[in-house]
Amino acid sequence: MDLLDILTDTTVDTLKLFPFLFITYLFLEYFERKMTDKTTALVQKAGRFGPFIGSLCGALPQCGFSVVAANLFAARIISIGTLFAIFLSTSDETLPILISNAASPWLITQIIGYKFICGVIFGYLIDYLWHQKHSTPNIDIEQLCENEHCHCENDDNIWLPALHHSGSITMFIFIITLILNILFATVQPENIINSMQTPILSELLSGIFGLIPNCSASVVLTQLYLENCINIGTLFSGSLVNGGVGLLVLFRVNKHLRQNLKILAVLYICGVVGGLCGNLIF
Repeated sequence: MDLLDILTDTTVDTLKLFPFLFITYLFLEYFERKMTDKTTALVQKAGRFGPFIGSLCGALPQCGFSVVAANLFAARIISIGTLFAIFLSTSDETLPILISNAASPWLITQIIGYKFICGVIFGYLIDYLWHQKHSTPNIDIEQLCENEHCHCENDDNIWLPALHHSGSITMFIFIITLILNILFATVQPENIINSMQTPILSELLSGIFGLIPNCSASVVLTQLYLENCINIGTLFSGSLVNGGVGLLVLFRVNKHLRQNLKILAVLYICGVVGGLCGNLIF
C-alpha cells in the first residue's frame, strides 16, 4: 500500500467519526445550557443501568460509540463501569470482517455475544469496586470546554462550540491514525501475531496488540482467527480491549492522566481474563 492509499484510507476512516463527535458535543453543549436538577437526577439514576445499556450499544456494528463514550465519561455523564462496558463490547471492525468472510451466524453470535456479556459483567464489577467518586456520574461539561480552550460558556449558539470541539478532536485522531497506519503498512504486524502459539502468552501479547488505538488491530486479529492462525481466546483478548480510537480520545479529552493509565491497565487485565475464560468456555 502506497502513501496515497494510506492517506485516503485514513481520511475516510476519520471522517466517518466526525458525525459521532459532532452529535456528542452538540448534546453536551445543549446539556450544559438546558440542564435542570431533575435532568441531572435522571441521568444519575439511569447510570445504574449504564453498563448494560453501554454494552448493548457497543455491540452494534459501528466504530464511533467508543469515541462518544470517552467524551461522555470525560464530562462525567456516564460511570466508569459504563465506559468499560462500551470499550469491551465494541466490535469495531470485527463484525464486518466476520460477515465479509461468510462466517456462520452461530460463530458471529458467539463472538459478539461473549463480548457483550464481558462488557456487562466487568462494567458492573468495576462500578462496584472503583472509588465512588469515579463511579457516580457528575456532570462536568465546563471542565471539558476549559480543556479545549474554546471559551464558549457565554455563547448562546451551541453549534459553533460543538463544531470547534469535534474539529479539534477529529484533527487529533487523523494525525495519530495516519502515523499508526504507516507503521502498520511498514511493520506488517500480522507476522508478529502469527508467531504467537504459546497458551497464556498469546493472550497476553494479543491484549497488548489490541490496545493499539486503530481499527487495523481488530482486522488483523479477526482475519488470523478465521485462518486458524490463533485460537478464540487470543482473538477475545485483543478484541475486548480494542475499542477503535476510543482510548485515544479518552487520553485527549480526559486530563486526569493517572486515571487514564489506570483505565488502560484495568482494561488490559479485563481483556486477558476475558480471553483466558473464552478459551475455557468455547
